[in-house]
Amino acid sequence: MTKDNTAKSNQQVDSLFFAPARAYASLMLDYSEKLMSAQLEAYQTYSNAWLSQTRALFSIKDADGMTAYVEDQKKVARDLGEQIKGDAEKVVALNQEFAQKGQKLVEDNVKSATQVTTA
Repeated sequence: MTKDNTAKSNQQVDSLFFAPARAYASLMLDYSEKLMSAQLEAYQTYSNAWLSQTRALFSIKDADGMTAYVEDQKKVARDLGEQIKGDAEKVVALNQEFAQKGQKLVEDNVKSATQVTTA
């Protein structure tokens, strides 16, 4: 009889505390991985743009080269503006997904806790 009570208590503790903690930790880990991946992609894109533009600047040899460089800066600024917008949208989407999954996790845990405590 005490083994049954102990097993039931262990199951209740796991259902009420440890399972939700594991699920939340897994959600956080997934979110962190996606966010870091997005940040690394953005960093690489911006770094490549900076390096490319710095090399172009250092390769200017005459007035025509300077004119071409200045004209190219307009395109680079436009492209980077679009990149920044896309990166911001990606982060917003990640945050919304995390919030929705977190809310669902809480709702599921409340239902589970209610079932465990009423059983």
